Amino acid sequence: MPELPEVEVSRMGITPYLVGYVIQSITFRTPKLRWDIPDELKRLQGQKIIGVSRRAKYLLIETDIGSAMVHLGMSGSLRVLDSNHPVAKHDHVDVLLDNGKVLRYNDPRRFGAWLWCEKGDEHELLANIGPEPLTGVFNPDYMLQKAIGKRVAIKQFIMDNKIVVGVGNIYANESLFSAGISPLRPAGKLNYTEWVRLVSEIKQVLKTAIEQGGTTLKDFAQADGKPGYFAQELKIYGKAKQPCPQCGEIIQEQKIGQRNTFFCSNCQI
Repeated sequence: MPELPEVEVSRMGITPYLVGYVIQSITFRTPKLRWDIPDELKRLQGQKIIGVSRRAKYLLIETDIGSAMVHLGMSGSLRVLDSNHPVAKHDHVDVLLDNGKVLRYNDPRRFGAWLWCEKGDEHELLANIGPEPLTGVFNPDYMLQKAIGKRVAIKQFIMDNKIVVGVGNIYANESLFSAGISPLRPAGKLNYTEWVRLVSEIKQVLKTAIEQGGTTLKDFAQADGKPGYFAQELKIYGKAKQPCPQCGEIIQEQKIGQRNTFFCSNCQI
């Protein structure tokens, strides 16, 4: 599933082609993706796009009356194409713009979503989630306070969207490794110095991933069709039974919260 950097790269890729242009029409070739596609989205026809933002893994295509809220799911992707570009299999949504371009949504598994958010309202899916990891609100003091008394493994804790959004499995593994913290440790046992280190590494890993184009996953490529490159930089994710890049010990793999977890028992304590 595309994680926060991939979604942010998609946002950056499509924004120059959308903002300032008018939606001439919206075509839905299926009535349902993960959820039913709401009829209210048709209200966006004739509206000028004033912004494209991201909250967690949701993209919001904003107008003066409301926003289309898009989730890529497991296999969804967005492309900006010429309006006469042939429709391919699994092309489920077209947003035709007055600049001769079409924003096209492709989703083989149909686990993504197109939802409606009224102007001035907060969608229920965004109402109770934590801060963005690349903002100042996400800081060591905040995390230390949230972790008080928590026995859940630190990896599960930082992947909880109610605590902080967008720290998906790949980046949780990488951040914990870079911070030298075992993913098995109870969140409430980390001291302030460790939180300083971990928060810093989470921010740095995510920033690097965004700068390098997002991790190349099975179904993800950038808005211009080029794959991301951060996968080449992964230090520990997916490298079970290989030598640790820091000490040479064999990297271990274990399920934590039903997610594959990779760590070095020598470097991460």
